[in-house]
Amino acid sequence: MTPLILATRNAHKTAEISAMLAGFFTVQDLHALPDAPEIEETGLTFAANAALKAVAISAFTDGWALADDSGLEVDALGGAPGVHSARYAGPTATDAANNALLLANLAALPADAPRTARFRCVLALARRGEVVATFDGTVEGRVVNALHGPGGFGYDPLFVPDGHDRTFGELSADVKNAISHRSRALAGFRAWLADHPLA
Repeated sequence: MTPLILATRNAHKTAEISAMLAGFFTVQDLHALPDAPEIEETGLTFAANAALKAVAISAFTDGWALADDSGLEVDALGGAPGVHSARYAGPTATDAANNALLLANLAALPADAPRTARFRCVLALARRGEVVATFDGTVEGRVVNALHGPGGFGYDPLFVPDGHDRTFGELSADVKNAISHRSRALAGFRAWLADHPLA
């Protein structure tokens, strides 16, 4: 199978993407490339940040690279944390710190403020330093006022997707991988591959 480097050091993202691309590629992430550059995410959009990462890693490896940039957009917070989701509480923030800050900011809102939100993902595929294609995925839902469930990662324990009454932290990995923003972006990627097989 064709090798594919994921432009991430996030083991949770690697596990999700690898599971959803099983049978298509031999997947590795940046843990397999200890000399790979650190890419500063200076883009103002998910698409820009995904492209920055994919371009840099594809140029470094001279192979196919897939980069994911994704995050949570909360309507009552003006779309925050958005592109800053991974570092909402600071440059070295943990999931716990990000969730604590989000809960504090939600608590400061009026009681009747809407809790509508969405997870958004953009994937960028690059080869030899050039973006070849991008794929978007979104899942609508709402944020809740307390953490629920031990599963998932990031903001998963605070997000209930439309059509469900449990958070991504409570839903099984199989259910999440069938409906998540990342799975929808990857579905676009798999459909694209049907007409553009990678060599």
